[in-house]
Amino acid sequence: MSKPAILTVDDDAEVLQAIARDLRQQYGDRYRIVRANSGQDALEAVQQLKLRNDTVALFLAAQRMPQMSGVEFLEQATAVFPEAKRALLTAYADTDAAIRAINAAH
Repeated sequence: MSKPAILTVDDDAEVLQAIARDLRQQYGDRYRIVRANSGQDALEAVQQLKLRNDTVALFLAAQRMPQMSGVEFLEQATAVFPEAKRALLTAYADTDAAIRAINAAH
């Protein structure tokens, strides 16, 4: 059985690489780290994980991305893996996004 996945999504390549590196260092022995550079790419990864009967432990999504916000991604991704934990990465001052995430994506 494969390790559960932590899927992280951010449109900033440097930030995405740093997050994935830190996740691998801390959790790589227990989780497979999957990364995507857009909400759409992340949803495709979610579908591939589902097709392979893998599990997702955590969705970690940046809020401010073009075409699809982090909240929109979390809403769609948790429809596929409702048991996955989810976290939204946003600026400290962006309380509106945090409130939307809590209300929309729980």
